[in-house]
Amino acid sequence: MPHTAEERQEMLAKIGVSSVDDLFADIPQEARLGDLLDLPLHESEMTVEKNFRNLAAKNLSPYMTPCFLGAGAYQHHVPSVADHIIQRSEFLTSYTPYQPEISQGTLQALFEFQTQVALITGMDVANASMYDGATSCAEAVLMACRVTRRKKAIVSGNLHPHYRDVTRTTLQFTEFEAKNLPPTIEGNEDFDDYIGSDIACVVVQNPDFFGRVQDFTALADKCHEAGALLIVVVNEVVSLGAIIPPGDMGADIVAGEGQSIGVPLSFGGPYVGLLATRQKFVRQMPGRLCGQTVDQDGKRGFVLTLSTREQHIRREKATSNICTNAGLCSLAFTIHMSLLGETGFAKLAKLNHSQAVTLAEQLEAIDGVEIVNDTFFNEFTLRLSGDASSVVEKLAARDVLGGVPVSRLIPDDPDMTDLLLVTVTETCSLSDMEQFVAALKEVL
Repeated sequence: MPHTAEERQEMLAKIGVSSVDDLFADIPQEARLGDLLDLPLHESEMTVEKNFRNLAAKNLSPYMTPCFLGAGAYQHHVPSVADHIIQRSEFLTSYTPYQPEISQGTLQALFEFQTQVALITGMDVANASMYDGATSCAEAVLMACRVTRRKKAIVSGNLHPHYRDVTRTTLQFTEFEAKNLPPTIEGNEDFDDYIGSDIACVVVQNPDFFGRVQDFTALADKCHEAGALLIVVVNEVVSLGAIIPPGDMGADIVAGEGQSIGVPLSFGGPYVGLLATRQKFVRQMPGRLCGQTVDQDGKRGFVLTLSTREQHIRREKATSNICTNAGLCSLAFTIHMSLLGETGFAKLAKLNHSQAVTLAEQLEAIDGVEIVNDTFFNEFTLRLSGDASSVVEKLAARDVLGGVPVSRLIPDDPDMTDLLLVTVTETCSLSDMEQFVAALKEVL
């Protein structure tokens, strides 16, 4: 370490703490390590590489076996051209356009990304990307509180648990609060008793965590009557190629995850957050906004229209402290979406739904299996005759990644232990489905 003990003590005194441990006061004690991990302190590069290869060999890869995982991260086919283009040096090495006038290529790509997101969500304007769906959801709640000048959000029990947790964490040191409703497997949430003159927004998800598709038009009307905003979260963006977009339901803000288009699973990241809203709320939108204009010669050009970020000028006016635009992932999204086009995007969505219906019909015919949802897009919830976690482990032993146990994400609810989230995308072949059905019959 370059600093002496005296220098460290001087720095600690300057910020008002007595020890380095005091800097971790907000981290719960049970989440801290008491000592170093049981790992070798030094090995040769060759040994480390061999150890990691051995560890990797223990993984059951979703790309090498029938995979029906979802719950917010979805396996879709990404065209090879998307990966080829984003690895070109002019894209791979470019980052934040701090000097917009010489970043025309980056700005144009972000402008196209915004346009695509606005179109598929049915909104007026979209920003130039967020970190991921969960942080985008939290930012949407903060934005709604600023717009309405109210301090309380109502959060659906069927919002993805990770999104709920990130929103709660984001709000805990602010003047705002979120009331989380309990999950409802039946999908019959009633918000009437919660929407009042003190509510900034209601947050819902479509399709919801359990895969159910709903129309939130009536809920949007109730929110607007009370002066509140409706935030609709979409964490399977391919669904927007088939179902009514949130904007057409009356949503005021759409937050979502764009990983399904252009971005591989990658062990959970990096992903790309989406955020779109109405034109009248654009000044309270976090992140950045790229715009199109003409130069003094009348030629098409691109500019950074809005950039109220904390590390820019007028930082005290910032709407967010988001410090990136997930540029490479948003570019991959844009390339993939451009290749699909409007017709291809709709066909992809139709294929996903059709595949899901095919598997759902086969699974429902198995003794001990019940489909909970009355509606779904490409993800649905099964109620099994046994513990879903143990069923998943038995399926994995038969080389089938058979879904995500709901109890993994909602661990403290005994009513969730027999529920299994199953997702079917275009990557699932008929033989994959047959293997899943056969394996599930064996383990139940």
